[in-house]
Amino acid sequence: MKKGKLYGIGVGPGDTELLTIKASKLLKTVDVICSPRSAESKPSIALTIIQPVLDEREDEYEIVDPLFPMIEDKSELNLYWDHAADRIERRLEKGLNVAFITLGDPTIFSTFAYVADRISKLGFEIEVVPGITSFTGCAAASGISLVEKDEILVVVPKVDDRLEKILPHADTFVIMKTSRHSEDLERIIEADEREKTIFSVQNCTMPDENIFKGFSKDKKYLTTTLVKFSPDKKD
Repeated sequence: MKKGKLYGIGVGPGDTELLTIKASKLLKTVDVICSPRSAESKPSIALTIIQPVLDEREDEYEIVDPLFPMIEDKSELNLYWDHAADRIERRLEKGLNVAFITLGDPTIFSTFAYVADRISKLGFEIEVVPGITSFTGCAAASGISLVEKDEILVVVPKVDDRLEKILPHADTFVIMKTSRHSEDLERIIEADEREKTIFSVQNCTMPDENIFKGFSKDKKYLTTTLVKFSPDKKD
């Protein structure tokens, strides 16, 4: 029996219309949709994004929704990743094609990497389908160009002491999940004397998207802050 194939599909930042043509085609043909959730009580945002595409299907498909909790314990997380990989492997062994859907792009801060590594070691074929990233969506929504000419762009997964160290060495910063440490972020950025443009975007391209200049003051999880320093004011 021919084994199935695993697709890592980026579904973009939130708007269904930002799905790529390739992603849409695959989502209409694969046998299984793997849509991880961060908690038992929370629906998958990625699944919500692709639901209009799935609603166009006339054939049957299966949804697998492994739990990937928002915890820091690597040893515990490994157990969840192992469990998800095991569920996917069993379907691939039956010859079923599986689409692992992920917000944004599968190669950027995505849990797909941990599962794909396990599936790859088992000898299954894997294909990654890129998606529009959240931060390019945020830049488009804010109406700014992230980088021009030879400017340097840095993407930061969270606010910590590393940001202060690298701040003088780049022109534009994308800081993810800034609602957790908004006060620390504001202190770090304001300490840099260069002129700067700052936008925060919540729930990018989703129906409740919110864009405003400056730093986020509330605690919405999907908040990204863009900081662009003026090239004319650098030393």
